[in-house]
Amino acid sequence: MGLDPAKHLGKEIAFLEPYLHKLKDLYGINVCGEGGEYETLTLDCPLFVNARIVLDEFQVVLHSSDSIAPVGVLHPLKFHLEKKAESNTSSESMKGICPEKSNFVFEVQGDSQQECKAICNSIQEATNLVETSNHRVHIPKTEKDDTFSICFWLLDSSQSSAGLQEDLELVLRKIESQLVEYGFGWEHVLYIHLYISDMNEFTTANETYVRFITHDKCPFGVPSRSTIELPLSQAGLGRAYIEVLVANDQSKRVLHVQSISCWAPSCIGPYSQATLHKEVLHMAGQLGLDPPAMNLCGGGPTAELEQALENSEAVAKCFNCSISTSALLYVVYCSISIPLAERLKIRDKMDSSVKKIRLSNMDNGRKPVMLDPVFLYVLVPDLPKRALVEVKPILYVPEDMEMTEGSVPDLSGMTASSFRGFQPAAWHDSCIQKCVVHGKICAVVLCITSAVSKKICSEFLNGDTQNSLTEGQMKRISSFCVYLLDRLCMENGFSWKDVMSLRLYFPTSLQMPLETLSLMFTDAFNELAEMGGSIEVGKHPIFNLVPVLGAGSSASHMEDVVTCELFARKS
Repeated sequence: MGLDPAKHLGKEIAFLEPYLHKLKDLYGINVCGEGGEYETLTLDCPLFVNARIVLDEFQVVLHSSDSIAPVGVLHPLKFHLEKKAESNTSSESMKGICPEKSNFVFEVQGDSQQECKAICNSIQEATNLVETSNHRVHIPKTEKDDTFSICFWLLDSSQSSAGLQEDLELVLRKIESQLVEYGFGWEHVLYIHLYISDMNEFTTANETYVRFITHDKCPFGVPSRSTIELPLSQAGLGRAYIEVLVANDQSKRVLHVQSISCWAPSCIGPYSQATLHKEVLHMAGQLGLDPPAMNLCGGGPTAELEQALENSEAVAKCFNCSISTSALLYVVYCSISIPLAERLKIRDKMDSSVKKIRLSNMDNGRKPVMLDPVFLYVLVPDLPKRALVEVKPILYVPEDMEMTEGSVPDLSGMTASSFRGFQPAAWHDSCIQKCVVHGKICAVVLCITSAVSKKICSEFLNGDTQNSLTEGQMKRISSFCVYLLDRLCMENGFSWKDVMSLRLYFPTSLQMPLETLSLMFTDAFNELAEMGGSIEVGKHPIFNLVPVLGAGSSASHMEDVVTCELFARKS
């Protein structure tokens, strides 16, 4: 990665030395070629006593045009032997290569200047494109000061868009301009959720993505990433949709596995396997890939899930932790291709695989304190490589490496405020999953099932529990979500200023316009702010609406009316 056959194939290693060291800084390669290998052709060495080989003419044949790591072959066409003069000294030999070395450096500098100019032009083009676009755009942003999320989605792009590439370029450019507006750049991004409308266009999406997020722009490490296909068109959205998690400092640590190995899948692209920032480890989406072959393992969804968890554990070990003890939240994306009968086995496989990893750690003499993680299952149309399962864990990695037990502060003296008539009730706990590290982290998944929605609507809408939800009923449900999330934050010692991300997953089967849903939740948050709650409403919504085929706390019951995923961290 980083070597271009058209530019670098046929150059002498001595000339490439500065560039190889640059690749070491960008990608973590070994400049000697270990962890992979350099294919070289020896033209001269001390064993060649009488003559050196000189290539007069050669051809670079492109073997693979992969956008990340292209492969070329050097095909010599003409060559001759050049007799070595006995009087040649090392110093004279060096004189002979200096001009070429100088020219090579000049060539690289020239390429860099052109690239810089191209970036500047692209930013200007981005500004023009955004200003002239007919798309209606939405830019939700959380209000946390040091770590916040921004997402960008398009409405009604089907009539004016030329396809995924155009939509993704617009989204990336708009995100880039927003980052600049806040005084940041791509180097401040910790994590990227890349949502596309058709996984068949993954190559196009990746080629567009790598033009914006590069190692040159992210000297402290490229962000981690998950790529998912969502039913964007059914929701009336564009073909691309992005959410980024941004930090205002450069204290992140990343793991970028690049070489083919037996211990973890490599990153085929400019993204990191995991990013650690302020005791939270954000792991890239993990597929059930066999690391040495980089192929999906056979055996169906449960086998893929087990392999994905093993891959996650391999990455976690690099940060001296384990998914079996340090996980705060698991988001498991399930392909619609999984038969219903197989979905029933996924949760059991999740439990048994995590237990197996935990027992393995205990056998090694480790007796760590275990967190009680939250599980969220999301049903989607497709995943990269046609995978059936993708796992995205978030872990707590304390700086002192002594795990702090998940606990809840003493709240016996606290009383929850009323909001739109809601009051605490015993049945509320049935729709809540939470993992709290006292005074540090709060992860919550709130599942509004059909049964829960009927309780909400029957209690506040005169017993009307018809199967298809009206706008009035959905408005009541959105108010309940805001009420309960606010209560959970308050009871666990967190405020809305601590929220890093808030995703609201809704099924396209709900058949309610996304704009309508957005307005309902916006109104509820506005009213909460007017009541003097712990939230201050800015010009952007603080939540991210994500259209899915289904979601829930179990792989066999991904039929929630709406699912809320909240992650908060104390500064």
